[in-house]
Amino acid sequence: MGCKAAAAMGLKADKLRFPSVAAVARSRMMRLWLLRATTTVLLWTCLVQLTAVGETWGPRVLRGWPSCRMAPEARRFAIQLPVTEKEAALPPKRIYRNNGYLMVSCNGGLNQMRAAICDMVAIARHLNVTLIVPELDKTSFWNDPSEFQDIFDVEHFINSLRGEVRIVRELPPRMKRRVELGMFHSMPPISWSDISYYHNQILPLVHKHKVLHLNRTDARLANNGLPLDIQKLRCRVNYGSLKFTSQIEELGRRVIRILRKNGPFLVLHLRYEMDMLAFSGCTEGCTREEADELTRMRYAYPWWKEKVIDSYVKRKDGLCPLTPEEIALVLRALDIDRSMQIYIAAGEIYGGKRRMASLTSAYPNVVRKETLLEPSDLRFFQNHSSQMAALDYMVSLESDIFVPTYDGNMAKVVEGHRRFMGFKKTILLDRKLIVDLVDRYKSGSLPWDEFSTLIKSVHANRMGSSSRRMVILDKPKEEDYFYANPQECLRDPDLLRAW
Repeated sequence: MGCKAAAAMGLKADKLRFPSVAAVARSRMMRLWLLRATTTVLLWTCLVQLTAVGETWGPRVLRGWPSCRMAPEARRFAIQLPVTEKEAALPPKRIYRNNGYLMVSCNGGLNQMRAAICDMVAIARHLNVTLIVPELDKTSFWNDPSEFQDIFDVEHFINSLRGEVRIVRELPPRMKRRVELGMFHSMPPISWSDISYYHNQILPLVHKHKVLHLNRTDARLANNGLPLDIQKLRCRVNYGSLKFTSQIEELGRRVIRILRKNGPFLVLHLRYEMDMLAFSGCTEGCTREEADELTRMRYAYPWWKEKVIDSYVKRKDGLCPLTPEEIALVLRALDIDRSMQIYIAAGEIYGGKRRMASLTSAYPNVVRKETLLEPSDLRFFQNHSSQMAALDYMVSLESDIFVPTYDGNMAKVVEGHRRFMGFKKTILLDRKLIVDLVDRYKSGSLPWDEFSTLIKSVHANRMGSSSRRMVILDKPKEEDYFYANPQECLRDPDLLRAW
């Protein structure tokens, strides 16, 4: 028994010292499984980190890799896609460390928003951020529900600027969740700011919040004192990247063909719509009932700050849009041929046929898009004032003569665009002098010949020719607007070749 016990104990000791083959195999399998699991976790962690870096850096590190969120068909072709001819023609992407994301909500009408978009692209480029395709104003007086892509060719906008700044249609999912949770900052930038304001005040906010929303964009960048590359980028966006949609361009070209078929044409930007008169408080030629209606409208809109307005004084100071009757006299005095087609680039004229009678009597070929096209052609543009304004913008650029009756945003932006196109004839009316001469002529104290001579002499050097922008220090509202005379971009062969 003692021997047996001793033998048994010896066997157990041997088993402890020398494990069985099965035990050794199990141990090796366990170590291999742990190694594989650890490697998988490490690789997955690296992949997640690289993806996060991809959202911060432009271009993305993993661009072109198949994503687990891709559809199976897209996944098959995600790697090594052939470069198309269209892609080869695009400018190379600018590589830069992305400081964050810039969202912008434009305010105002089409041309106010157009200028603002140019400014925001220049600011995004300077700050090295990613710009989200701008949101257009849907809450202003015009109530236009149009999105950016309803007016502008969004793909062209993004691709044409990829050599300058990264633009995306929407925030990446991770950043979108931050916005949904309120983890972003929204603010209006200070008007007429120079680029140092954006570098010193705005960029730190981008670093802090990752997503910054600028909720007002009108006139937020100075006219003057900016680096040349910033000014030229504003022009590049305005004259090259902001291309209208194919639907708008096709209809605009059709209007231009119809007009050209009938000879030369003058575009009259007749700012005599109800909202313009209510906002400005100008009631020259209106009935008492019309003046009261315009006053009620002005008080109904709280964001129109000026409420008590003396129409007589304002008109005498040259601060009112010219009336249809006044502009009829001016065109005659300038010897505009009676047979000239007069295209009205405007909304509905307040007072209708009664107020247009003098103009249509002097110039029987008064037309507008609604008279040149069929109602079906404009069906999709109805109740979309910005899209209608885009058609007028195209026609205004191509006209033989452009005459704005008020210096609003469209008048200024078209003026600058026509300068860029080769200083096309744009008659810039001196409203203060015109009002004085018209009143003297109507009172009988100034003969027609003298009236006509004075009108011609005053405007001889106001035809949109080359000139320097007037700079008024500390008074940016009173100086010449950059987009009316983008002198840094005019007659620049390099810039013209780029477009």
